Amino acid sequence: MPILTIDGRQIDAPQGSTVIQAAERLGVFIPRYCYHPGLSIAGNCRICLVEVEKNPKLQIACNAPVTDGMVVHTKSANAEDGRRAVLEFLLANHPLDCPVCDQSGECDLQNFYMNFGLYDPRFREQKVKKKKAVAIGPHVMLDQERCILCSRCVRFTDEISKTGEFGIFNRGDRAELALYPGQRLDNPYSGNVVDICPVGALTDRDFRFKARVWYLSSAPTVCNRCAQGCNVDVHYVLDRPHLNEGARVLRLKPRYNADVNQWWMCDEGRYGFRWIDEGRLTKVRNRGVDSTWEQAVAAIAAELARLQQHKTGSRLAVIASSQLTNEELFLIREIFQGVLGAHVTASVPTPPGYEEDDFLIKADKTPNTLGATLLGLSGPGAPDATAIIDEALQGRIEALWVFGHDLATLIGEEKLQELSRTLRLLVFSGTNETSTASRSHWVLPTAAYVERDGTFVNCHGRIQRIGLAFPPVPDSREDWSLLLEIARQLDHPLAWRTPQEIFQGLAETVAPFAGLSYQTIGSQGALLGSTSIGFPPQEADRCDSQRGERERAVTGGGANGDPWGPRIKQ
Repeated sequence: MPILTIDGRQIDAPQGSTVIQAAERLGVFIPRYCYHPGLSIAGNCRICLVEVEKNPKLQIACNAPVTDGMVVHTKSANAEDGRRAVLEFLLANHPLDCPVCDQSGECDLQNFYMNFGLYDPRFREQKVKKKKAVAIGPHVMLDQERCILCSRCVRFTDEISKTGEFGIFNRGDRAELALYPGQRLDNPYSGNVVDICPVGALTDRDFRFKARVWYLSSAPTVCNRCAQGCNVDVHYVLDRPHLNEGARVLRLKPRYNADVNQWWMCDEGRYGFRWIDEGRLTKVRNRGVDSTWEQAVAAIAAELARLQQHKTGSRLAVIASSQLTNEELFLIREIFQGVLGAHVTASVPTPPGYEEDDFLIKADKTPNTLGATLLGLSGPGAPDATAIIDEALQGRIEALWVFGHDLATLIGEEKLQELSRTLRLLVFSGTNETSTASRSHWVLPTAAYVERDGTFVNCHGRIQRIGLAFPPVPDSREDWSLLLEIARQLDHPLAWRTPQEIFQGLAETVAPFAGLSYQTIGSQGALLGSTSIGFPPQEADRCDSQRGERERAVTGGGANGDPWGPRIKQ
């Protein structure tokens, strides 16, 4: 293994790695535009120049292989002079759009100019004009004048999405980024080209002109749109509602995780966050009339206690959701199955038509199906939701609690109305207005997944924390808090008070979670002790196979993930 020296510090670097990768392992940042650890090396931007002793010319760090005894200087006067010259060429035809550019605040043309540019410009000619504000797809806007031809987007569509929409056409200062004739950027991963664009050439049409990035706060979480569980950062505003007409969440960005989604995410997950701020339930309701949490919990607990007293828990059913965290599903199992003897399931038929691919998109559009399966609430042995509904319609179940699901999508509006008339008690707890909410006897507004802490298990058997980004909307409560209160009302108080304590109880009870804690899960997640318990082996094998193929396809990367991550105020 070659040993080289970078800025006076020695490091062992794997054979075949490059100077820029070795520097990242040391925590030394070398400026770059075209280099991205998830893409092939192009070496065309030239901003990553470094000085290598015994070499007469400056070298580009992204394509300079390490050799034994190599001595590299990344901050020498010669290296910075070379970068300054490169930067002057890149900015020669760049428009002065910074005040109106969405990339302002997270643009490395700006950052590098302030770090080592600060030159006296010598360009006096007329700048080359190109097309501006061209909608090239449903999600992406192109400004050709801002493009520095780094080719990241070209390589992404060639190597990752494998759709090949982009190309660089013409020569010299007339070269420009564009789509091939007849093409449109509408592949399922199109939004990633905005993430990897180092300047403001490719911007997000959805986020465009909504907020300056320095107004945003950021929190790590996990995408809840399918079983892949991509790691993401949610960017939001709380104290400036005028920025987005009262909405808190403004955008989602992928967060690096080599074992789950690397640097990428699909458009379905990226743009599927509107429900967090739109159409939310904001009031407890009893048969359409506003009520209070105290009245709701007391009335529901009294009805549950009646069933328990008459030993008719079998006439109680719960349709849980794999959108709930492991902690909440565990509480449902302990309270409704363990204490009340109810029928409990999280096995809900998936509507047909969902597609998946061999990359990130899964046909299972819930994030915690495997967690529900490991807890015995889904998969083999768990009753089906439609069977429970049929039992209720036949009068064999008199109380039903639905967590999040809109039953109208399963049984239709007419049967839902009949179900509401048949049941003695129909409780709906969820985040958004649905047909089920309008037909339920009690409606309980609960927190969205970014408004509560907990864990999901993705289809690879990796458990991940979802985190708490910001507080729930007014008059809504976390499901785990509601369930603990129900347990207290039933005279079966549980010792736990926080999601972390609930998880410890879960880890002590359910074998696959044994030995885990929030600390061991960390920000990148952890594999469970057994990923095949109660889960179709062929599905687990397929997910693992796909993950292995993706990992082998990656050309390399720094230990800290993508250094082009947005500079967001914490």
